[in-house]
Amino acid sequence: MTRLLHEVAEAAALLLAGELVGFPTETVYGLGADARNAAAVAGIFAAKGRPHFNPLIAHYASAEAAFADVAADARAQKLAAACWPGPLTLVLPRRAECQVDLLAGAGLDTLAVRVPAHPLAQALLRAVAVPVVAPSANRSGQVSPTTAQHVLAGLSGRIAAVLEGGACAVGVESTVLDLSQPGPPRLLRPGGVPLEALQALLGPILAQPEAAPTLRSPGMLLSHYAPALPVRLGASTVAAEEALLAFGSALPGAGLVWNLSERGDSTEAAARLFAGLRWLDAEGAQLGLTRIAVMPVPEAGLGAAINDRLARAAAPREEAQP
Repeated sequence: MTRLLHEVAEAAALLLAGELVGFPTETVYGLGADARNAAAVAGIFAAKGRPHFNPLIAHYASAEAAFADVAADARAQKLAAACWPGPLTLVLPRRAECQVDLLAGAGLDTLAVRVPAHPLAQALLRAVAVPVVAPSANRSGQVSPTTAQHVLAGLSGRIAAVLEGGACAVGVESTVLDLSQPGPPRLLRPGGVPLEALQALLGPILAQPEAAPTLRSPGMLLSHYAPALPVRLGASTVAAEEALLAFGSALPGAGLVWNLSERGDSTEAAARLFAGLRWLDAEGAQLGLTRIAVMPVPEAGLGAAINDRLARAAAPREEAQP
């Protein structure tokens, strides 16, 4: 049963133990997980019934902590000084030493980061001293929660606890701004910081494209990291020149294998998906392999989201967007 907490220390201990905890921000309540813990991150998608592995926003206690995981240019530094803590999310390139799990960033080379202003969110982030990923604490497709009771109404029994923090002051999600590319910044999602305020700081800002080729933040079209090696789905056999992404008992004859879940658990498989694709890609190339064969994953649980990601990874390369 989901507990209603009033102590930050209890909430922090649960997060560090790999549990999911709802917590207040100034925008909406977030569903938090230790961003370094792949299994906990996968648990967010399972609890929400989230149909795709959308990138999640990583929350930090300070800009200094956030910029240890992403590369901040002068624009990001200026926005952080003016708007953080506050309802602004910045999409920036991941650093090589970034501690946030790949699943949290949907396998992309960018990461969405923010420093929330709510005092309880700040206290929680200082207590855990690690990044916390947190989408809105509601079932996917439902109205975002702005009170602890809203969280309990949608997620009771699916998460460990909710930290009571009263009603959210802003009540709409954070503004998301993409600074990962050269040239003018791009608004990916309007939110708690008005566009006019950002323009006053940075000058011209591009509007969100109607059909975004790459998912840089929540709420956009999906087109994730694809390995360099071609991907073959639905494999019932594995050839000598193929690496194998397995689910359950690996196919006989496989040489290079990454097993998503030997016991056939879709949540474990989701937690291991992006790391597995990258590992097979790198190791397979060194061994002279030419393809990654992927065993079928049932649609139940997070299987549908896994298969969505794999289908995009296997899409013909001539259809890929730059």
